[in-house]
Amino acid sequence: MENCTDINSTLQNGILLFQLIVYIPVLSFGFLLNTVAFWVFCCKLKSWTETRVYMINLMVTDCFLLFALPFMIYFTKNKHPIDDLCFAVQMIYFTNRPMSIYIIMLIAIDRYIAIIFPLKAKSLRSPLKSASVCGCLWIIQIIYSYSQQKFQESKEKFCLQRHSTEPKYLTLFTISFGYFIPLVIIIFCSVKVIKCLKKKMASSFHDTMLIQKALHIVSVNLCVFTVCFSPVYITLLLRFIAEVAKACSLLSKLRVSILIFSCLANINCCLDAFCYYFAAKEFKEFSSLLPTCILKRSKVNQSQESQQPTEEVTL
Repeated sequence: MENCTDINSTLQNGILLFQLIVYIPVLSFGFLLNTVAFWVFCCKLKSWTETRVYMINLMVTDCFLLFALPFMIYFTKNKHPIDDLCFAVQMIYFTNRPMSIYIIMLIAIDRYIAIIFPLKAKSLRSPLKSASVCGCLWIIQIIYSYSQQKFQESKEKFCLQRHSTEPKYLTLFTISFGYFIPLVIIIFCSVKVIKCLKKKMASSFHDTMLIQKALHIVSVNLCVFTVCFSPVYITLLLRFIAEVAKACSLLSKLRVSILIFSCLANINCCLDAFCYYFAAKEFKEFSSLLPTCILKRSKVNQSQESQQPTEEVTL
């Protein structure tokens, strides 16, 4: 079972070449786009909004991930021992990738509340509440990543190269709460928002155009998130199943797949930069539509209240 996860040198060189092809453009455009985004969100915007809080947090996670990528290439090529440098890079990587997913989930929830519950949105949403939620998530994720890395130190010899074939049940917890549960929440919120926008606020041509643009943004964000993260987390789940089943022949193939799909997942830290502008513009345009929705909701509530006495008499 010791050689189950070994990769031959030819395949190793192919993976390194693939990483270089993917990561060099991601690093170049990622740092440029995130620098521009940082300047816009921190220097050009005057008022603090929920969107601004989430975008700055997402930008921070992406910058940390970009910082870790060169080390990921080096650790893939070389059997680097688990030392302080390795521990720091692993902490950065395994803290910020889940945080990126959680913040995207928070953006979806915030959008869901703003569109589905416009009357309650003012009491449920605020920049301070958004910052508090992000702060709590950062603390929880840092503590969890630290404890996970400390536990793994005694199990592995080399940095970011897992050779043990013993199933880690903590991995199942990480996969579930780190991706699949956020994915279900994001899909639920996005589908509900899409259905709501299709039904309401199409009284004018201007509103219809805004709704179509919003639908496009929500759909694209959902597709990008699913395409980037699903392959690597599904493969991690398959590796866990293979370890439980002692399927040695599959483990080396799954390790190669994880390295390749991790590249696809890390592309998201560059693609997020394109979402900064669209997400901010989306919420700005939604705000012009919300009064219409609130007015419609108020009329519906008033008509229901006027009908209540009659209904009570009938009952």
